[in-house]
Amino acid sequence: QVQLVESGGGLVQAGDSLRLSCAASGRTFSTYTMGWFRQAPGKEREFVAAVSWSAGRTTYADSVKGRFTISRDNAKNTVYLQMNTLKPEDTAVYYCAARVGGVTTAQTVYNYWGQGTQVTVSS
Repeated sequence: QVQLVESGGGLVQAGDSLRLSCAASGRTFSTYTMGWFRQAPGKEREFVAAVSWSAGRTTYADSVKGRFTISRDNAKNTVYLQMNTLKPEDTAVYYCAARVGGVTTAQTVYNYWGQGTQVTVSS
């Protein structure tokens, strides 16, 4: 069992940066692929980024590629999402998720989810 708690959300202006953190409980954090997803008002939840257990592989949604960076610190049981050059369309609730298995964009195969953190980008 893994429990995930996101933090770091807030209200920023377009062009600003923000770093989200997701702290995980459990001694097996280092074996999980970790992902970030987001859900904007009135829209479906969508994939943002994912990182393999060793951080050797990452993948990103096209909409954030080049602006967002996912990383993890297995010693701290934490995964991060560095978000630069934020745009109003990045406004959403951001969720982190964990799964046993390889990196994938498919949210249905992630087993554990956090409660989400709100990111609001004003124009």
